[in-house]
Amino acid sequence: MGVMSNPFYVDMGYSKDEVATISKVYGVIMTIAGAAIGGVLTAKIGVMRTLFLGAVLSAATNLLFVWLAGRGHDVSGLVFTISADNLSAGIASSAFIAYLSGLTNSAYSATQYAIFSSVMLLLPKFIAGFSGQFVDAYGYESFFIATALLGLPVLILVWLTGQAAFTHSSE
Repeated sequence: MGVMSNPFYVDMGYSKDEVATISKVYGVIMTIAGAAIGGVLTAKIGVMRTLFLGAVLSAATNLLFVWLAGRGHDVSGLVFTISADNLSAGIASSAFIAYLSGLTNSAYSATQYAIFSSVMLLLPKFIAGFSGQFVDAYGYESFFIATALLGLPVLILVWLTGQAAFTHSSE
């Protein structure tokens, strides 16, 4: 969804100053808060549960963009949407970093982490190249719904991975 956020903001009539101020102030604060919350949750409920929660919240916040698209130019709606989106991204990112860190061997952690995180971004970067064509054909609302639905396979994978980890740890 990220590559379409700026075109979306422009099409909704937001100025560059509005978007910059909101994303750089509220967005950054909420990302940091989300990362802190994600860290606390990871310690309290575990990596996989926090990763699952982060995936749910990230998919759900994409639906806020559907809501925002229906409102048009609404600065308070933009603040709320960007804040919620960045909060959920912070939670998901901190849990994902904890998960990837747990997969690496301490002797090669930097190399392995770099490879894992690069591989994780391959498919989303490839798919993102077609986002503009999708929006042109179906509109922003359908696009944001589709991005939320892309979270469903992620939820299934996180759940299956968590089940596999639980099974291995109990053997």
